[in-house]
Amino acid sequence: MVAMLASCGNGTGETTNTDTTAAQAAPAPRKAPELAAVSASPEYAGATLKISAVKAEAVGKDSAKVSFAFDVKNYELKAQTADNANKLCNNSAQGQHIHFILDNKPYKALYEPKNEVTLANGTEHYLMVFLSRSYHESVKSPGAAVVYHFKVDEKGKLVKMEDPKEPMVFYSRPKGDYLGNDTANVLLDFYVWNGTLAADGYKVKATLTPAEGDAVTYTFDKWEPKFITGLPMGKSKLTLSLTDKDGKQVDGANTNVEREFNLAAAEPMK
Repeated sequence: MVAMLASCGNGTGETTNTDTTAAQAAPAPRKAPELAAVSASPEYAGATLKISAVKAEAVGKDSAKVSFAFDVKNYELKAQTADNANKLCNNSAQGQHIHFILDNKPYKALYEPKNEVTLANGTEHYLMVFLSRSYHESVKSPGAAVVYHFKVDEKGKLVKMEDPKEPMVFYSRPKGDYLGNDTANVLLDFYVWNGTLAADGYKVKATLTPAEGDAVTYTFDKWEPKFITGLPMGKSKLTLSLTDKDGKQVDGANTNVEREFNLAAAEPMK
């Protein structure tokens, strides 16, 4: 609606505005969040991450404690990535680490090369682990990640299953809460497995629903991190979907995942 100015004679030769300026005072539509390039990060071409041991121990009648040990070479856990001060985004004070993603749930950051989880008997699982810079950007060079497919049988024993051959995408960032300056550049990063993103190949569709405003969809045909800028404060949602060359959702495990994350200018988080 456009505000109209109406005038009438008032006996003095002046005109009087008889309409309100409500339309002019209405706030402009909120600008949609945008993606921005992440500056080139230090490369770790020789860095490797391997699973050196996996053990399961029965816990009661219905579950097992599964322990993982990792072998890291040519990469220093707990070190600060050299360019962390220039990235102007959330950075771990504890330094470089491993992202431990079980069943595409929110990752656990490992600063020591080991972890353990308790899982129900009779369940199947996919573990993705990869090396992460201190500001949570994944190391994407060959050998820096592993996917481990396994199940815990009805007796609480570990059964290694066949390595997956189908394409997958694992969600990494955004994650959790962002406060103050960390809200300006929110890292969007994921890990592609058994597939290559290309204009005529697989793509990752990212649908962002901000705390305010309309949802927006981005399509990745290159495997690279981005910053989300211009996000409103509050709880937002991001959905990642792996699609084929025709834009159709790829069937199979770990091809669609949704996560919420929260931004606040200051404490307390709401």
